[in-house]
Amino acid sequence: MKLAEAESTMQKTVEATQRAFNTIRTGRASASLLDKIAVEYYGSPTPLKSLANITTPDASTILIQPYERSSLNIIEKAISLSDLGLTPSNDGSVIRLNIPPLTSDRRKEFVKTAAKYAEEGRVSIRNIRRDALDSIRKQEKSAEISEDEARDQQDKLQKLTNKYTTRVDELLAEKEKDITTV
Repeated sequence: MKLAEAESTMQKTVEATQRAFNTIRTGRASASLLDKIAVEYYGSPTPLKSLANITTPDASTILIQPYERSSLNIIEKAISLSDLGLTPSNDGSVIRLNIPPLTSDRRKEFVKTAAKYAEEGRVSIRNIRRDALDSIRKQEKSAEISEDEARDQQDKLQKLTNKYTTRVDELLAEKEKDITTV
């Protein structure tokens, strides 16, 4: 595994962690809250955003307008069964989700969830570092690179690891601030 490859994989891990953070409620309506919801559509799980137009007309409402009216009930059912804790309101043509203000206990729960996602991201970055280190050591053992080059690459790899774990920590701090701000 080359350093550029390791860096690219670490960047993708940070982006995945950011997407995971986007699925956590902050007390404001956001279409990204519905990113994880899959609707059983014609026998296969389909992402909600490919079945409906999702908008946020105000800070406390998400409006879901299905492209086909026939899918209204299955979308409503999928949202009800999800772990969002939101009750959909179906008026026959659109589904409204009212986002209630978060209680302090719920905010603490969401901060813990965000911390869990951040830790998963950091572990993933460390695993990428471990794989790259193994690759560097193998190259050194087979005399493809010198001991000095190996040490230099290991230092660069550690700097990359520090950079991306710091980025995950920054994203976590941002998300915690969003969640705890009333």
